[in-house]
Amino acid sequence: MTEWFTEPTRLWLLIVVVALVGLYVAVQFTRPRYTVRFTSLDLLDQVAPSRPGWRRHLVAAAFVAALASLVVAFAQPVAIERVPRERTTIMLAIDTSLSMAATDVAPNRLEAAQVAAKEFVDQLPENLNVGLIGFAGSAQLLVPPTQDHEQVKFAIDGLELEKSTAIGDAVRLSLEVVENQAVGVEEGGAPDAAVVLISDGETTVGLPTADAIPLANEAGVAITTIAYGTPDGEITVDQDGNGVGQRTKVPVNVEELRSLAEGTGGTAYTAESATDLQSVYSELGSTVGFDEEETDVSYRFVGIGLVLLLIAAGLSLRWFSRLP
Repeated sequence: MTEWFTEPTRLWLLIVVVALVGLYVAVQFTRPRYTVRFTSLDLLDQVAPSRPGWRRHLVAAAFVAALASLVVAFAQPVAIERVPRERTTIMLAIDTSLSMAATDVAPNRLEAAQVAAKEFVDQLPENLNVGLIGFAGSAQLLVPPTQDHEQVKFAIDGLELEKSTAIGDAVRLSLEVVENQAVGVEEGGAPDAAVVLISDGETTVGLPTADAIPLANEAGVAITTIAYGTPDGEITVDQDGNGVGQRTKVPVNVEELRSLAEGTGGTAYTAESATDLQSVYSELGSTVGFDEEETDVSYRFVGIGLVLLLIAAGLSLRWFSRLP
C-alpha cells in the first residue's frame, strides 16, 4: 500500500478517527443510565423528547467519513494515469488490395477495416498528429500527419480497392514521412512516432517486406501490424478478362506480418472479425499516444471530505438546528 501514498506514515491518523468512532459508540451505551434518574416520565418527555436515532447516527457517520477522507488526502495518495503525449506522430497504413474485398468479414474486409480505423482515430488524443497511407500496387500518402482527425477519417472513407500489395513500400513511405516530420528527435535519439499497418496479404510488388525491416530499425521506428482476415477468405476475379469471375482464395498471411512487427520491435496482432479488429484498435488506443505518469490525487479525497462535511452540516442544521 505504501506505493499508493507519498506520505504513508500519515495514515496512522486514521487510528484517531477509529478512536472517535469507538468513543461515539461508548457514549450511546452510557446515555440510558443518566436518563433513568428522572422520576417523572412526563417531565422527561418534555425535557428530552424522543427523536429518531438514525438521523443522529447518519450525521455522525458523514462527519467521521469526512475526517477519514481528509486523513487519506493528508497522506498524499497517488495514482498511475494516462497522459497524452505531445508531438507524437501516428502513421496509419491500410491495405487496399483486391483481397480486401473478401467477405469472410462482413460486409467485407475493407469496409469493416474502415469503420474500425475511424473509431481508432476518434480515441486518439486531439494533439496527436495522425497520417494516412493507402497501399495496393504502390503506397500513397493520402493525408500528411495532422491534428485534423476529421480529415483523416474522411480520407479513410475514400479508400478504394486496387490490384497488388506493396507492404514494403508502405513501410518505407511511412518512415520517410516520419523523418520529414522530425518530431521529438534528439541527437542520436529515435523519432517520437509509431506506424500501425493493417493488411491481409503478403507483398507482391515493390520492396520486399523483409527488406523494410532494417529500414525501420535504422529509423528507430517500431511497426505494429494487424493481420486481418481468415484462412477461408475468397474473392471473385476475372482472370481471363471474359467477364466471367472465378473464385480465388485469399487467406491472410499472418507470418509475414508477424515477422515485420517482431523484426522492428513492434507488436503483431491478428483479427478474424470486425469485433476482433475493434478490440485490437482499442488496445492500441490505450497505449499509443499516451504515457503513464504518477499523479497526485489528493484533491479527490479533499473534495470527497468537503462534500461529506457539507452534508453532515446541512443535515444537522435541518434536523437539530445546530452544527455537528
